[in-house]
Amino acid sequence: MADEVAELQLFVEIVRAGNLSAAARALNSSPAAMSRGLTALESRLGVRLVTRTSRSFELTEEGQLFYEQCARIAADIADAEAEASSKGATIKGMLRLGAPMELGRRLVAPLITEFRGKFPDVQVHLVLSDSGLDVIDDGLDVALRVGLPSDSSVIAKKVLTAKRITCASPAYFKEHGTPAKPADLLQHDCIRLVRGRRVIDAWVFQEQGKRFEVVVNGTLTTTSGEVVHDWVRAGKGIALKADWDLQAELREGSIVPCLSDYWCDEINLFALCANRRHLSPRSRAFLKFIVARLPQAVTATDHALKLRAR
Repeated sequence: MADEVAELQLFVEIVRAGNLSAAARALNSSPAAMSRGLTALESRLGVRLVTRTSRSFELTEEGQLFYEQCARIAADIADAEAEASSKGATIKGMLRLGAPMELGRRLVAPLITEFRGKFPDVQVHLVLSDSGLDVIDDGLDVALRVGLPSDSSVIAKKVLTAKRITCASPAYFKEHGTPAKPADLLQHDCIRLVRGRRVIDAWVFQEQGKRFEVVVNGTLTTTSGEVVHDWVRAGKGIALKADWDLQAELREGSIVPCLSDYWCDEINLFALCANRRHLSPRSRAFLKFIVARLPQAVTATDHALKLRAR
């Protein structure tokens, strides 16, 4: 059984490396040894897993299915080994975390102080940015970010799913009226977020199961989610916000939702780390903590949202 597990892990490393030579360098072996191992695995299974060329290979259909299963098994083994080795380890040292600006300040920062109450020997450095932090380039142990990164080598774990809601202050709705349908937004001052050089002005809704966009306009744009939040609260217009950013305001009524029958767009927050196999005990402890506590921290939002939407 141990030899069979080793074969599966070898196959995963070969596929991730992209060719036998790269896999050999990563594993401090030789291309010939990689080739023999792959041939032995194919012989044992009785199926061709890859189509080889002189410089690279492509997975067959059977090889792709087999790789997906093997990758999960290898990840489970790595998790089990790391969990076992961390049991006796002291959770201490510097933990470098990243999060989106508004979510980080409003929700993550308070939870970090709670985490340190459990693990007082851990020092935390928190980086807040709306530019989409990268765990490797930004030197982070764990990064919280909206959406999956394009780098498939990064390990991602989903933490939250949120609604995007259209909202404004009571004062704005009192002065300008409340839109009854998404098309009514064309008659309103909509506050829009900017990402890079792109203005996020195509807001997504649904009606009777069909998705559609309304391209909104307005007098205010910004790259800062927190500035959008402040402008909405000050009655400067209608915005599209993640419900996790509106927890306190929805409870107190300083920001209220609209168009709740048409909400469609959802966003996912992921916790990212660079390498599952070498995850430190402090990173592992924080991941376990944040996955459990952050959804609890936003539970009150959903309740407030239902009350305000009535």
